[in-house]
Amino acid sequence: MGETSKNTMVLYGERSSLKIVNHDPQEPFLAPIVSSYNDRIRPLLDAIDRLRNLMVMEEGIELPTIVVVGDQSSGKSSVLESLARISLPRGQGICTRVPLIMRLKNSSNPEPELSLEYKNKLISTDEDHVAEDINTATEEIAGDGKGISRIPLTLVVKKEGVPDLTMVDLPGITRVPVRGQPENIYDQIREIIMEYIKPEASIILNVLSATVDFPTCESIQLSQSVDKSGERTLAVVTKADKAPEGLLEKVTADDVNIGLGYICVRNRIGEESYEEARMEEATLFKTDRLLSKIDKSIVGVPVLAQRLVRIQAKSIGRNLPEIVKKINNKLNQNLSEYNKLPKVMSSPAEAMTTFMRIVGLVKESLRKILIRGEFDDYPDEKKLHCTARFVEMLGLFSKELHDCAYSDPKRNFLMDEIKHLEESKEISLPNFLPRTAFLAILQEKVNGVSSIPLDFVAKLWDYIEEVVMTVLMRHVEDYHQLQHSTRRAGFNVVEKMKERSMKWTMEVVEMEKLTDYTCNPEYDSEWKRLMAHKDQFIHLTLTCDVDVSLEEFGTLEVGNLRKYPELLHQAYDLRMRMVAYWKIVLGRLVDCMALHLQQSIHKLVNKELETEIVEELMAPHSGGFERLMEESPSIASKRVKLQGSIKKLRDCKEVLANIMDRIARSGDQ
Repeated sequence: MGETSKNTMVLYGERSSLKIVNHDPQEPFLAPIVSSYNDRIRPLLDAIDRLRNLMVMEEGIELPTIVVVGDQSSGKSSVLESLARISLPRGQGICTRVPLIMRLKNSSNPEPELSLEYKNKLISTDEDHVAEDINTATEEIAGDGKGISRIPLTLVVKKEGVPDLTMVDLPGITRVPVRGQPENIYDQIREIIMEYIKPEASIILNVLSATVDFPTCESIQLSQSVDKSGERTLAVVTKADKAPEGLLEKVTADDVNIGLGYICVRNRIGEESYEEARMEEATLFKTDRLLSKIDKSIVGVPVLAQRLVRIQAKSIGRNLPEIVKKINNKLNQNLSEYNKLPKVMSSPAEAMTTFMRIVGLVKESLRKILIRGEFDDYPDEKKLHCTARFVEMLGLFSKELHDCAYSDPKRNFLMDEIKHLEESKEISLPNFLPRTAFLAILQEKVNGVSSIPLDFVAKLWDYIEEVVMTVLMRHVEDYHQLQHSTRRAGFNVVEKMKERSMKWTMEVVEMEKLTDYTCNPEYDSEWKRLMAHKDQFIHLTLTCDVDVSLEEFGTLEVGNLRKYPELLHQAYDLRMRMVAYWKIVLGRLVDCMALHLQQSIHKLVNKELETEIVEELMAPHSGGFERLMEESPSIASKRVKLQGSIKKLRDCKEVLANIMDRIARSGDQ
């Protein structure tokens, strides 16, 4: 672990040398902390930083990131200061209140270049004012209290001797809020930390104080919750000089499963320069009775810098192909979604063309489901399988007519006929069936079932209205300016068609009451078949004191019939004529309803709906076709969001393409 002689690594299928500045761990480290990439490696980190600046992580793309976590007062800021060789904000409580992205770049320029980036601002700073400027930027982002924010602040440090690293420093974990902090400060910090350490591409740099028991550290518990094997966790043990007792056992026993190992460091104290701090650190781990026993490959800030550089390079090489793939997939997905958005219309002619196209699509969709019985547009929505539902509704309509009490052939058997025969007596030849009696009975029966066809028509058009509105709204959902007028047109046209159907149904019912007629031969054959039992029935009725059973009628109570022997023949004939004719009437009601339904739907789909929509759209209150040129706020917002995302992903794709070309060219040389 930490051996510096092995300087080669595999990066995206190419072998690339990783140059590390070596030093004798037995000697004080006087040279700058340098771990510079060669021409193949440095651009990769720049590319990842460029992707981070483009906020590609907002698109769900994970980037290789070294995330620095630690409990409050664990020495986190001191470690980062030692790596960057600059002063960071210090003070009581939480010093880091926003995610601080530190981009360290080794530079040959003896003059350091420091800058801050946040909220689309670029602020230049220097070593003397960087801590103050970080505090100012933090207050602008998170407020001047002690609260925290998820909005990141980027610190760019270009300085001779710093390692090429990009790290994210997160607020230190604290359970007890101090004055000015929200009560749920722990939960807020925990959520931010989890957001950064959960991605598999993240490397967790867990800063632990040698003065505490490692398993009790909140930062350890959080990192273990997302990295149980510890394969992407590196621990930095600070304050080794404060608690040397037992430190060797802590880092060698590894009770907390740190897969990438431990690095023990001594932080700068007081007014020490960074060079002096490194000399003191080297002397400490060389001469201290306890600390000198720790393997030199895991002590010192220089070793930490080297380890981080190697881990970072390996992570980038491992994740780069997947990043390229995810950016391409996300870009294609967004382009597909963007192309499905309604086209922005710039002229009335274009708006009219779009409108006619929408109406044509609506009509074709309704023809398929209402007329042709094609359901490929709505395979899983049984409600829209209309022809099948029509058949079911007609079946229920027929059943309700036949099950009605007035359709029961046994109802008041022959007594109704006798009553009407007595009231239709006239001076005429005997044994003639009075037609007035038949019509009176027919009218009673038709009146008895007249509400059933009207109820059926109401239910039928309620269903058609639901179907029409569903199809209409799905075709205009992206055109908010059409939705109101189209919805109103849909309701209006269905209501008009329903009114016509109601009127037609009432006329059909009235026609059935008006006269008795059929050319159906089944009427005559059925009547004759039923009349074949007349003589036997009358004989049994008049001679036996028991109920009589009659085929198709079952057992009949005939006690009252014996009082009217002279009317039994005519009454029986009337009943059988009515039974035979009533079957014709009910069948005719169902058949006519089915034909009327088909005709009404054809009119609705092929003419009425389009006419109503055009009239509604051209009405003075609707604004005409020009309204189509207005885009809904939700669609406009979605369009802007997708445009921004597509531009961002294209920029990211270009960044990666340039890097991949550079790698390919390097491999050919």
